[in-house]
Amino acid sequence: MPRAVRIDSPQALRVVAAEPEPPGHDEALVEVAWSGICGSDLEVYHGTRPPEFVRYPVVPGHEWSGTVVRAGADVDPALVGRKVVGEGFRNCGRCTACREGDTSLCSAAYDETGFTQSGAWADHLRIPARLLHPLPDEADLRAAALLEPAACMASAVLKADVRVGESVAVIGGGTLGLLATQLFAAAGAGSLVVVDPRTDRAEAAKACGATDFRTPDELGDGFDVVLEAAGASGTGRLAVRSTRRGGRTVLTGIAPEEHEPLTPAELVGAAVTVHTVFGAPSRAWAHAVRAFATGRLDPAPLITHEYALEDAERALHALADPAVPTGKVLLHP
Repeated sequence: MPRAVRIDSPQALRVVAAEPEPPGHDEALVEVAWSGICGSDLEVYHGTRPPEFVRYPVVPGHEWSGTVVRAGADVDPALVGRKVVGEGFRNCGRCTACREGDTSLCSAAYDETGFTQSGAWADHLRIPARLLHPLPDEADLRAAALLEPAACMASAVLKADVRVGESVAVIGGGTLGLLATQLFAAAGAGSLVVVDPRTDRAEAAKACGATDFRTPDELGDGFDVVLEAAGASGTGRLAVRSTRRGGRTVLTGIAPEEHEPLTPAELVGAAVTVHTVFGAPSRAWAHAVRAFATGRLDPAPLITHEYALEDAERALHALADPAVPTGKVLLHP
């Protein structure tokens, strides 16, 4: 019997029968292979996600990989049988932002797989076919489940516009930071430093292409590009301070509480160009998928835990437990 994990309301999670609906016009039905869990899923479970960004009851799952098993009307039938990943934002494709390529900034009402639309914590996912990105036949679907966070980091890397040989620092040695590290290495960064207070992350950072690992106290300054991917209090300020005058800073994290906010005076004095990232537009997805398909991006080593679909609640508790060291946590329908 096909199943799905449904969160009816905060802290109320259950596995339910979920016979897939046939794909409609311009839709495809995907058999889910793997789906990821991230901090925003924890927010949905705990009820701390802003109400405009979730609609209960909901089947979570915005990070996923799978295989197309049915194509709806006006969808290329050759898509059936293809391994795929898919964009989460249900963008309109017609507003100014969409037409300029900023599909994650669509002016239509917020609508995203796994938050307002049923996601991939299920055996099947129905999704607009235009959001799918086909993968090579030999693609590892387990690793491909991390292409959604990789696309978010690809957006940051594209905004950073690294030139070959430039010095780069990535603040945050978790999954996002290490995906960004791989993409910066592929882009030709010269010195590439990963910064994290947890020194046990040094080995993984260097395996992802970092030339050095430092704690925040050791970081220093003068980097051409600094990407903040930690989402902790003070890391945005640290990113700006460690960027050289005239350099580029990219901020991606949101701290639960900010005790060291950036001030306008600091930004003006630093004379840096600051970029921010909200999700991943289509061009960033294309960049991440291309890097994965050509072997320049390998998310597989970042996966540390796997759970069956029925164990989703246990997986959420493991991810939230600071005593349990976790990298990427996946569900395997």
